[in-house]
Amino acid sequence: MVLLAVSCVGGQQQNAAYRAANYAKNGPRFKALLFYSDHEESAHVQFAHQGIAFFRKLTVGEGFEVDSTQTLDGYTLEQLQEYNVIVALNAYPSRQARPLFEQYMDNGGGWLGFHAAGYNDPSTGWPWYVKFLGGGVFKCNNWPPQPALLELDVTDHPVTRNLPASYVAPTSEYYQWSPEPRENPDVEVLVSLSSRNYPFGLKDIIYGGDFPVVWTNKNYRMVYINMGHGNEQFTDATEQLLFINAFRWVVSRDPAGDPFDR
Repeated sequence: MVLLAVSCVGGQQQNAAYRAANYAKNGPRFKALLFYSDHEESAHVQFAHQGIAFFRKLTVGEGFEVDSTQTLDGYTLEQLQEYNVIVALNAYPSRQARPLFEQYMDNGGGWLGFHAAGYNDPSTGWPWYVKFLGGGVFKCNNWPPQPALLELDVTDHPVTRNLPASYVAPTSEYYQWSPEPRENPDVEVLVSLSSRNYPFGLKDIIYGGDFPVVWTNKNYRMVYINMGHGNEQFTDATEQLLFINAFRWVVSRDPAGDPFDR
């Protein structure tokens, strides 16, 4: 439905087309599952618990339902498909649940992963997950955690279009990958660590190289966000907006239809 709004600018009336507000009338629009572990390093657990509070706060007014779990073991595919999106705050599925997660994603499931949820190295032993994440495995990280200047690679994507071209992100640890995700034609990099940060770190120092921190594998309904270490991530409005944008975009691409248009 399109309405015409009449405004008065400089003493003259102007017509502007806009879309009417869409109020949810039949209960929550979708369901989200927050996936985390309390058996990770303390900084990753801190982030997960703050992330749970952050996403639960977004349900005010019952716009969507949210559940949380520390394991996907025991779920069936049908049960998992009740959730439009899995928000992986600091963990990835156990070996037992890996085939289930693969089925969920291969059949149109949604995933928003933070920091440790994407960590993998040669010992992980899950080639599908490496491919899902864009083909890269852990190469190195800065230490200690610190703020960093981030720059948008794409300014017109739904995840980034209302963000500044660059901003200083709160203190975090950042993973660099090999091969670099940008080398994969299936990956769209949205945000990168600025080269102006180099040398980056005080103990473990990164001197250069491509450094994507937010991207999507275009073969899946997913976004990976490198940030997510410690208790400062939710102190910055720009970073919070990035998280919400990514969450909303993944949800909006549900194969069953955009829940925000219902």
